[in-house]
Amino acid sequence: MTSELSIGRLAAEAGVNVETIRYYQRRGLLAEPERPLNGQRRYPAELTKHVRFIKRAQVLGFTLEEIAGLLRLEEACACAETRELADRKLQVIDSKLADLNAMRKALAKLVRQCDAPDSKRRCPIIHALTAD
Repeated sequence: MTSELSIGRLAAEAGVNVETIRYYQRRGLLAEPERPLNGQRRYPAELTKHVRFIKRAQVLGFTLEEIAGLLRLEEACACAETRELADRKLQVIDSKLADLNAMRKALAKLVRQCDAPDSKRRCPIIHALTAD
């Protein structure tokens, strides 16, 4: 790996597209190098790990704002605060899972009602959605 990369090479090595790099720069997650006289910015190769960190954190459900906080915590070697942030994220995920399970149960019940042999009544799904 060379010590400096073009934006295209950085994106390829990090497994993202160029627009993702630019977006992260606009959001303040990545520094934008100065443009030299030849016009092509060069990025340090170690920035690849930084971009991968951001993508992995997104996969775990962290927002870009939360990721910025994680990056600040990394610089401060603040493991306890990082754990607390991750624990709060787990609580949010658990809450969303509970909501999704409730939605699944309600929808499954409506689908089962559709399968009932009583063809004279209204569609239970439409009825449930239009009921006051």
